[in-house]
Amino acid sequence: MYQEKIKPSFSFILVALVAIIFGLLTIKSGGEVIFINGIARIEAGNYANFVVWFNFLAGFFYVITGIGIFFKKYWSVLFSRTIAMLTILIFVILGLTILNDGLYESRTIIAMILRSSVWIIIAIFTYKKLSPKL
Repeated sequence: MYQEKIKPSFSFILVALVAIIFGLLTIKSGGEVIFINGIARIEAGNYANFVVWFNFLAGFFYVITGIGIFFKKYWSVLFSRTIAMLTILIFVILGLTILNDGLYESRTIIAMILRSSVWIIIAIFTYKKLSPKL
């Protein structure tokens, strides 16, 4: 499969940085809630454990995908689409959990809207910019 060997454009750098920084912040915040019995866990309140674990693990894939975007790798299209779809799936499961009186925080809903939106935009960007032209 043909891929350009030129330096990434500003848009690739920007999208890659968003993915990488978003990933690092996600790993940090999720890791503090999961692994450190301290202020972050207390401030998290009535968090949905499965959402925190998903986001923590997904953070590593955010970083990997960001690196792939920077280097214009086609697999970053597949990764970004998968991240977007799984994030939406977890958001739906969170909604079902809420409907069944499960624990959650309002800010989790806002965070999941943000995560879903960001990864849908990244998935569209990578698809348009990196998919082979037929």
